[in-house]
Amino acid sequence: MIDVQVDGAWHARPFLSVTAGILVLFVGKWLNRRVALLRDYNIPEPVTGGLLFSIAFAVLYLASGIRIDFELTARDVLLVYFFVTIGLNAQFGDLKRGGRPLVILLAATGVYLIVQNLVGIGLMKAFGQPAAAGMLVGSISLLGGHGTAIAWAPVFAEQHGVSRALEIGVLVATAGLVMGSLSGGPLARYLIGRYRLEGVATDQPEVGAYYGDAAPTKIDYDGFLRAILAIHVSGILGILANQGLAAAGIKMPLFVTCLMAGILLTNLVPRFAPGIRWPSGTPALSLIAEVSLGIFLAMSLMSMQLWTLAELAGPLLVALLTQLGVALAYAVVVIFPLLGKSYDAAVMASGFMGFGLGATPTAMANMTAITQRHGASHIAFIVVPLVGAFFIDLMNAAVVRGFLAAL
Repeated sequence: MIDVQVDGAWHARPFLSVTAGILVLFVGKWLNRRVALLRDYNIPEPVTGGLLFSIAFAVLYLASGIRIDFELTARDVLLVYFFVTIGLNAQFGDLKRGGRPLVILLAATGVYLIVQNLVGIGLMKAFGQPAAAGMLVGSISLLGGHGTAIAWAPVFAEQHGVSRALEIGVLVATAGLVMGSLSGGPLARYLIGRYRLEGVATDQPEVGAYYGDAAPTKIDYDGFLRAILAIHVSGILGILANQGLAAAGIKMPLFVTCLMAGILLTNLVPRFAPGIRWPSGTPALSLIAEVSLGIFLAMSLMSMQLWTLAELAGPLLVALLTQLGVALAYAVVVIFPLLGKSYDAAVMASGFMGFGLGATPTAMANMTAITQRHGASHIAFIVVPLVGAFFIDLMNAAVVRGFLAAL
């Protein structure tokens, strides 16, 4: 389960990596139950545990030189599981109601792409760095995340003279993940308290159970098995669709096509096969969603090599803190009012902080922590993943190419 390499690294294989993720999630839940401040500011439980363990691993490395590398292949399966459950809970009626918020959030985030890059470029130029380096502390690494940063790094290194472009991109993306995880919950708490907002009272939230429920949720064997089967059927269709799109030259994250497959099945199967007991909206599906997202995010955060962030000194540190401030101001002044200053708007604003600085799973974790405490927001769980995980990636690629052509 562990391979010791010659450079002092301990390589944890998938089985042990998942086990560690479960342990980290338990620790996060234990801490959130006992520390009121974490609950009050809607800090997701996997973020609490994941950051604590990543700090512990950093201390271990700095003290002994031992580095633990986790193999994260199983983590990606959990991500697909989670987004399929979101699709299986989505009704066409919710999608119809979410049309206007989706367009608004997409347009506002598109403008934010430009703002984020202008801020990064301006700061890097002020510190005497190449203007192109500002893109790496802009939408490429922050909104785009690790994958986008890694993909674009060779272009910046070879064509725009940015030395160590890969290292900068990965470091900024890692720092953005932390900032997005820690800022969304407190932002929503402020907005909910400031405008006295309340969520929708439902029997079952989209993910998990409401915090502090007195009565435990009952899940029977058949209900759990039906949920697992629906997830796998949706996943198979999503994989086939993804492969078909790839053959046509269209690259799309796997979890997006699986999400869409879940949406289609959950709206078509009950209509054309009413005899099938479909698991949409069931406690079993919500439980699977919470467990898969929690372990995914716990594994993502615990595996961060935080000691590499020590290199974020000077210009990069200033740029990151500035980007955090700009994102918070944009969410409060632009995103929240445009979406109607409602409870749903507050939840989506927290999701915006998650994918605007980190990644879509971070956004979903932020929204999960809020809705479990304050009430459901069906629209937010449909709109945010579609914007953050699909549409905005296409827009980001166009914006990046436009900026590079202008530099």
